[in-house]
Amino acid sequence: MAPTRILAYGVLGLPLAFAALPVYVHVPRLYAEVGGMDLALLGGILLLTRVCDAAIDPWLGWLADRLPRRKMLAWALLPLLCGFVALLNPPATHAAPWLVAALALTYLGYSAASVAYQSWGAALGEDVALRTRLTAAREGFGLFGVVLAAALPALLAADFGVGVSRLAWVLPPLLLCAAVVTLGGTGAGGRSLPPAGRFGASLLRLFADPAFVRLLLVFVANGVAAALPATLFLFFVADVLALEAASGPLLALYFIAGALSLPAWVALAARFGRVRAWALAMLLAMCAFAGTSLLGPGALWPFALICLLSGLALGADLALPAALAADLGERQGQSGAYFGVWNFVAKLNLALAAGLALPALSLLGYQPGSGHGLSALVGVYALLPLVFKVLAASLLWRWRNYLEIR
Repeated sequence: MAPTRILAYGVLGLPLAFAALPVYVHVPRLYAEVGGMDLALLGGILLLTRVCDAAIDPWLGWLADRLPRRKMLAWALLPLLCGFVALLNPPATHAAPWLVAALALTYLGYSAASVAYQSWGAALGEDVALRTRLTAAREGFGLFGVVLAAALPALLAADFGVGVSRLAWVLPPLLLCAAVVTLGGTGAGGRSLPPAGRFGASLLRLFADPAFVRLLLVFVANGVAAALPATLFLFFVADVLALEAASGPLLALYFIAGALSLPAWVALAARFGRVRAWALAMLLAMCAFAGTSLLGPGALWPFALICLLSGLALGADLALPAALAADLGERQGQSGAYFGVWNFVAKLNLALAAGLALPALSLLGYQPGSGHGLSALVGVYALLPLVFKVLAASLLWRWRNYLEIR
């Protein structure tokens, strides 16, 4: 496949990632401040809708193995657009039902589009090297979408609510242009879909694949290791480092480093295999993060170096495991089902991180902005992820001969 077609495939990753970040980062504050919602009610709605969103991913994956993926992807963009614009423009009254309906539309469109997009990329890849390059292109554009969505609200308006509302109207032209490039520039291709099977039988075949089950276990351990610091990043920067104003640039450094590192990880994977390249990235992340617990107030440059090095490792985390999952899904002829379960587990990682870390910190006495319980915050942010990362690296290396398809 020509490099231009690979890049064309990846372009749609930018607006999809652009749409995902505000849902998790901006929506809670927006509905608390602009919508005037009670925090308990807001938290309950967010938790319930996120659980429902994760639960439908396996079914959407099964559906992607029954329908033409390009058409499924194109149709999924409509509810995503409508839901996203509504979500970031809450009404002055009745904000709760508005939030539920807008989240339902946004999650349905985003999840259906993501599963169809990922499984289409797996089918386009004629060999493991091409699937790795397609995955890297998708994730690379996605990282730039995250940076763009994080930076724009403050640039669009000084007021938070106005900036986020204007952000909503950036997505429609961005998504339309990217969809035209991806659907028109990538071209047709990929394996023909197999005869449709039942949903339950599809899941049974998937979990009967020992290589995929092992890959999922590595993915869970590694995902929790990444989700814990992601959940607590703003707390750590503000309360431990006393550098709240630098949190945006530090996050941008992390994601940009991840995007720029992708070509290097693809090259290393082609030379030494994706499992070994991923293991090297885990080692880099552990070495980079090892000194985090020693940092104190004002340690901007040491922490910036940690963000840079761990961001370089992020590129491998995004591209290589998903490429391995694509290989396994194509081997069974149901990559949609594989990515449905894959996305379910990815969302479960985020839920586990927030559901375990925040209550644990509360029990250990940490109170944001108060100066109390900082040692607990340091332990959960800087040390606990290393435990999960060591577990993930150990499992990956133990099962390395089962996970690589050549």
